[in-house]
Amino acid sequence: MSKDKKGVKLEHISKIYKDPKTGKDFYAVKDTTLEIKPGSFVTLLGPSGCGKTTTLRMIAGFESPDEGEIYLCDEAINELTPNKRDTAMVFQSYALLPHYNVFDNVAYGLKLRKVPKDEIKEKVMKILDLVELSGMEGRMTNQLSGGQQQRVALARALVLEPSVLLFDEPLSNLDAKLRVSMRTEIRRIQQEVGITAIYVTHDQSEAMALSDEIIIMEKGIVAQKGTPEEIYYHPINEFVADFIGEANFLTGKVVSVDDKYAELEIENEKVKVMKKDGMNVGEDAKIVLRPEGGFLSDNRGIECEVVLSCFMGAYQNYHVKVGDTIVKLADYNPNIENVYKVGDKCKLAFEPESVHVL
Repeated sequence: MSKDKKGVKLEHISKIYKDPKTGKDFYAVKDTTLEIKPGSFVTLLGPSGCGKTTTLRMIAGFESPDEGEIYLCDEAINELTPNKRDTAMVFQSYALLPHYNVFDNVAYGLKLRKVPKDEIKEKVMKILDLVELSGMEGRMTNQLSGGQQQRVALARALVLEPSVLLFDEPLSNLDAKLRVSMRTEIRRIQQEVGITAIYVTHDQSEAMALSDEIIIMEKGIVAQKGTPEEIYYHPINEFVADFIGEANFLTGKVVSVDDKYAELEIENEKVKVMKKDGMNVGEDAKIVLRPEGGFLSDNRGIECEVVLSCFMGAYQNYHVKVGDTIVKLADYNPNIENVYKVGDKCKLAFEPESVHVL
């Protein structure tokens, strides 16, 4: 697959549906503008009903936008049917043809395009090798495991040599262990082929493992777009922080600000955080503390009480009470002599760089 890589652009895309209960129109996707770089792996992530699958289906051509335009490279594709677009979709249900063997499932799209027989054989065998199914071309799909069926579905999409590969929650029918190994495979194949990939999931760890960029959607709009690191460490709001990973939220009053740091007062204790633009003395500020970003101390930090202390092998899992707020912590270097027990009074501490001000 040595064709030029193509990106995708969405310009002010909206999709309006009618609510069957109320009969009123609502925006499933509202005024969304996105640019997906050629050759990148981008994940649309969010809870059910946030608009991610509708967005994917509009790119594929299974839904038409009510407003806005979709471009593949610089070509407007709103008017093109799915089979005329330079895209291919891998479905959640695999959508394999049960009465065809593996070879014929993968070859199906090429036969529809009237590709010569010899060329079909060469392309299919090459793709089966890429997805590590060589030697299984004669098997019927009902003789395959879930993971193997998913590979056939992937091969069938790839063999058409699309510029953009679309994934609609492709691993949700697999068990947890197989999901992890299959997402590694999908990423390997995408990088090997160099194809642009747009992937829909509600599984945050899947999004983190696969993506160059993550687009978090909430109620039909894009809440934040960025690398996994940017979204994890610098969430734009409480929804994003809470959706990606575990997050604790603490509110304090700004008591001082300098060039680099701000000092907050939380539960009558002063703590230092990295300054955010526009912070002013006297106002409230909310911080995001990831479980691995804090630690317990005897002599510095915010007073707290341990309400859960649980050994998890690689880390000690703590829940501590700060005022009326429960804060979850993961201590990855628990010293056996210094493990805090339920009921212990101690202090919650963190480095200024370990928290993010919303």
